[in-house]
Amino acid sequence: MTRIRLGGLSALVLAAAAGAVLTAALDRAALGQQDGIKRTILRRVPDPANPKYEIVLGVSELAPGASSGRHRHPGTEVAYVLEGTMVIERDGGETSTLKPGDSLSNENGAVHNARNPGTTPTRTVTVYVVEKDKPLAEAVR
Repeated sequence: MTRIRLGGLSALVLAAAAGAVLTAALDRAALGQQDGIKRTILRRVPDPANPKYEIVLGVSELAPGASSGRHRHPGTEVAYVLEGTMVIERDGGETSTLKPGDSLSNENGAVHNARNPGTTPTRTVTVYVVEKDKPLAEAVR
């Protein structure tokens, strides 16, 4: 068995890199992040109407050709398209194609997929009214 000895700085760099990978994975899990979509949370505030819920404001981005994958939220999602084109496919429901200036909503637990059929990124401003202490989104297979 061969053993590799690392100097103090090499061990520190290796530990920092492992920590960064673990932190990124935990952040994705906490946000319920799917591979095809990037969500940037701008603000979280308590829902004054229901202490079990919070209101989350964010920006979502889909790269050209990307898809969020089928998922649901533990509450209601409302979004406004800033840039690009987005197709929303809802299980058991309609498929909508949205462009800048259009808006959408997905009710509590509604399974849906967002995809970008275009050649430029799609960006939305999104508001979620969701249960506290739950991932923002949950993948559905």
